Amino acid sequence: MKITLISGAASGLGKEFAKLYLKDKNNLLLVDIDEEGLNKTKEELTSLNSSLTIDIFKCDLSNIEEIKKLVNYTKEHNYFVNNLVNSAGFGDCEDFLKMDIEKNIKLNHVNCDALLCLSRVYGEEMAKNKEGHIINVSSIAGFMAGPYMCTYHASKAYVLLLSESIGYELKKHNVHVLTLCPGPFNSNFVKKAHNDFTFKKIKPFEANEVALKGYKASLKNKKILITGLKNKLTVFITRLFPRSLVTSVSAKTMKEDA
Repeated sequence: MKITLISGAASGLGKEFAKLYLKDKNNLLLVDIDEEGLNKTKEELTSLNSSLTIDIFKCDLSNIEEIKKLVNYTKEHNYFVNNLVNSAGFGDCEDFLKMDIEKNIKLNHVNCDALLCLSRVYGEEMAKNKEGHIINVSSIAGFMAGPYMCTYHASKAYVLLLSESIGYELKKHNVHVLTLCPGPFNSNFVKKAHNDFTFKKIKPFEANEVALKGYKASLKNKKILITGLKNKLTVFITRLFPRSLVTSVSAKTMKEDA
């Protein structure tokens, strides 16, 4: 059975992607650590279309053993993941010398390692079947250093470079990889990352807007999408100025006394 696997699907961007794929009659496998949120999402989606498979799998993507269980689950159910959306992730806004190191190591596991693993496993299946789409959610943060959110920015730079690289390799197999690079958008991200200051300075998009733009770009086999004109200009400008200046400006969007 062909199925679309979406991580981080209990809320926010992942949930919005699920609605879009369901609307186009794709079976769904929704993955998140939030089991209650997954059940609510499934209930909501089932009310929209009860004729398609809407499966859920609780998984802590910071734990490789749980990721292995997810992979085994898809094999046991004979699922062919022909669409993969890696939208799970979180951030942490804190001075480097005060950061919770365990939290930030977990951040790297979720934002980078899980995305790498799922892309590798299901990318291979897509290549064998000569079809597939992968959406890896990066951020405009991936284009610049981010003092006070250093791990998050670094993780999104990893996603950006990894996705561009594997996209080049997989295109000969008719597998298309989109790197989605939004700016701030409304979700649970702010609460978890504690970066209210940034969102007060920058008007965020809605998650459904970002998902729709990403979904359409994926269908068109685009390689990278930066959402919003201001975000595109921000990324462009970073190429024109010294990195030290870009880093300084970036810091001032993170912290009032930077």
